[in-house]
Amino acid sequence: MALLSRALRVAATRPRRSPAQGLGLRLLTSGAGPPPEKSVPYQQTLKEARDPWAGAQGPSRPLPSTANVVVIGGGSLGCQTLYHLAKLGMSGAVLLERERLTSGTTWHTAGLLWQLRPSDVEVELLAHTRRVVSRDLGEETGLHTGWIQNGGLFIASNRQRLDEYKRLMSLGKAYGVESHVLSPAETKALYPLMNVDDLYGTLYVPHDGTMDPAGTCTTLTRAATARGAQVIENCPVTGIRVRTDDFGVRRVEAVETEHGSIQTPCVVNCAGVWAGAVGRMAGVKVPLVAMHHAYVVTERIEGIQNMPNVRDHDASIYLRLQGDALSVGGYETNPIFWEEVSDKFAFGLFDLDWEVFAQHIEGAVNRVPVLEKTGIKSTVCGPESFTPDHKPLMGEAPELRGFFLGCGFNSAGMMLGGGCGQELAHWIIHGRPEKDMHSYDIRRFHHSLTDHSRWIRERSHESYSKNYSVVFPHDEPLAGRNMRTDPLHEELLARGCVFQERHGWERPGWFSPDGAAPVLPYDYYGAYRQRAHEDYVYGRLLGHEYTFDFPPHHDVIKKECLACRGAAAVFDMSYFGKFYLVGLDARKAADWLFSADVSRPPGSTVYTCMLNHRGGTESDLTVSRLAPSPQTSPLAPAFEGDGYYLAVGGAVAQHNWSHITTVLQDGKFRCQLIDSSEDLGLVSVQGPASRAILQDVLDADLSNEAFPLFTHKLVRAAGHLVRAMRLSFVGELGWELHIPRPSCLPVYQAVMAAGAKHGLVNAGYRAIDSLSIEKGYRHWHADLRPDDSPLEAGLAFTCKLKSAIPFLGREALEKQQPKGLCRRLVGFTVDEKVPMFGLEAIWRNGQVVGHVRRADFGFTIDKTLAYGYIRDPSGGSVSLDFVKSGEYALERMGVTYPAQAYLKSPFDPDNKRMKGIY
Repeated sequence: MALLSRALRVAATRPRRSPAQGLGLRLLTSGAGPPPEKSVPYQQTLKEARDPWAGAQGPSRPLPSTANVVVIGGGSLGCQTLYHLAKLGMSGAVLLERERLTSGTTWHTAGLLWQLRPSDVEVELLAHTRRVVSRDLGEETGLHTGWIQNGGLFIASNRQRLDEYKRLMSLGKAYGVESHVLSPAETKALYPLMNVDDLYGTLYVPHDGTMDPAGTCTTLTRAATARGAQVIENCPVTGIRVRTDDFGVRRVEAVETEHGSIQTPCVVNCAGVWAGAVGRMAGVKVPLVAMHHAYVVTERIEGIQNMPNVRDHDASIYLRLQGDALSVGGYETNPIFWEEVSDKFAFGLFDLDWEVFAQHIEGAVNRVPVLEKTGIKSTVCGPESFTPDHKPLMGEAPELRGFFLGCGFNSAGMMLGGGCGQELAHWIIHGRPEKDMHSYDIRRFHHSLTDHSRWIRERSHESYSKNYSVVFPHDEPLAGRNMRTDPLHEELLARGCVFQERHGWERPGWFSPDGAAPVLPYDYYGAYRQRAHEDYVYGRLLGHEYTFDFPPHHDVIKKECLACRGAAAVFDMSYFGKFYLVGLDARKAADWLFSADVSRPPGSTVYTCMLNHRGGTESDLTVSRLAPSPQTSPLAPAFEGDGYYLAVGGAVAQHNWSHITTVLQDGKFRCQLIDSSEDLGLVSVQGPASRAILQDVLDADLSNEAFPLFTHKLVRAAGHLVRAMRLSFVGELGWELHIPRPSCLPVYQAVMAAGAKHGLVNAGYRAIDSLSIEKGYRHWHADLRPDDSPLEAGLAFTCKLKSAIPFLGREALEKQQPKGLCRRLVGFTVDEKVPMFGLEAIWRNGQVVGHVRRADFGFTIDKTLAYGYIRDPSGGSVSLDFVKSGEYALERMGVTYPAQAYLKSPFDPDNKRMKGIY
């Protein structure tokens, strides 16, 4: 038996070694009794379970010749997906497991379930998992899943961490999750063995708990097979057969195994660490890495029984109750990568590298001092899969129709499994999930990144090492940067631009008056013998963002915003997705794709949405009608028939591309979608002086009569051909210039020169965020998501419901209209100058009716603004009278602030400024 304290001392005195080399437990246990075992703490695993076919060489049951869906992988996600497919009525569902259920990574997982996370969707997913394991499965099967409700305790060792927990508490109120912020003394009373001398407080969630992997997966498959699903173990998949249909679309055709093949149109890759290998069988890129992830199990601790599980985020450790002992684990800055993933690895564990793990022991002993003299009973070090943003990979692969992902769960596959299994089942059966799953959708990554090994490795490392860091609203990654830069990048960097990363692009965030702040190559935070950057300007500026108050450069962003309102600002929006939809069926496709009527005369530009079949909003974008052209130019391809130019937010360009492509394939439209995102830049000039500035640069008349709002035309800017569009995302008079890449820099320089006498300034996306929320404009994936309809979001004007033209989602909207809206997006202002960022609870007449989706400070009106969807607690429709008759308050970190509700923007509600009326 090794003592935790001895393990720490010996690891500290060992010579530094490569993270890939294990020190071995024997070195730590000399004179301390036998070494701890390499084994999981569960009373039973499926490895030891009695098995009538043990020793057999073939599959556990004969393979069917056909299936409607084949799930590959019998871990938490595979079992949850199979269960939910069966529960939703899917017949012919088959799960293939290469060895035994849970044998990959699920069998050794800690099985913790925490109900509160800084994401409303994740709170909903976790709630569903909890219902499944604590109630549904027991009612359906009569079996116990192993669920233990012992509560959860989050530790705050500084004020910012406690602020984060208060934010979680406020969000929890919107979802009925009971939680309490406790003082150090109250924490000590709840957990007597805990050291609370260095605490600011804790967050206690009494209904958190622990899951048993074997019990949960056994019960899931029992319930699934009772509904007709099949589970086949000892059946490794060796290939995915793909066919190309008559329209050139690649589709899944069959799954091949060592024991035969199964014809199927649908495969679900739930292979965890091995998901990359399964993806390669089908030509699908799966951006994840495998790492060692470890915990140790202590000997018996007197007085630990019935204590809650603990997450000490600042020490980067967790303490899981294990009967009368604890499991101690965490996330380190130097995790060990599993470089060569073995396809023979089953119910396996690695030797624990104490040099890597020792950093967790110090934090654990500090938090629960009795651990210093507690023995180690066993060690658990197994493989887990991790992704570039520490979010799972889900949804249909863009490269192959019928190939779905359900992998890369970053050690959270048990607690997210129920919610994600349900959404994945909806995705497969209905084409889209019920909830907004964009943060998990494989399409959130640009296709150029999903097989870029350096980017995947760097970002996955940073996400792993920062897993327990405070989630600040404006944090940015330091890893995997400068992957995609536009033609103005170096010019703006020299002008003090502080960049943000979106979709691989470097886009302007804000402009520092103190000079350049370049993003440097990733230093792995000094791990792996990498030299950490010293005096890293960008890192220092980013560190100033680590607050829930207004950041130090709040006034810098204010100047950018007020300059736009008072004179003019130039925004580099080149990271936008820029697509052409052209061809003989382009008009039919556009009528079906877009909620607004975009088939207007060439030269018109329309703001519109794209919907899914449930009426949810998959995108908002601008669509510009083009005149046919016999010759290809940088600003328009040659085409016959009809043509449209689409401009979409760059952070969701891959999502848009994939959605449009899927609709075109399903509708068999004879048209082409062309991606010109890298070929064109986009410079937007906005503000009262924009017309005067651009009149000196463009060779066109910019008067209202000659260049009306929402029109576009080809013009010359400083001698360069560009497409100018009169529109605005900040609510001002302004134009966007869509510019061929080689012309971007000279056109930008000409604009800056012309604007010098008018007070033109550079501005970034932090200013756009503030200016747009002040005007009441929507941001997709913030206040506008795939589970929000345009009617609920106040965007009914984007829907051609008064016409007879069919469009995707129309039927759902027509059903929603007469019923009344069960929720509605409402804007709020708060007079007190407090920062808000989203997730704040919305109170109406003393009841919580929703939470804030998006918030920012409006510098022109000098108030905090927030947007969120509200519901009627009685279940009635949310009418305009319901909205107007309430008294509102927004709860920020446990404190409520009176708020004024609006259905129309308080800034320029008549849209005079966009029309040039000042």
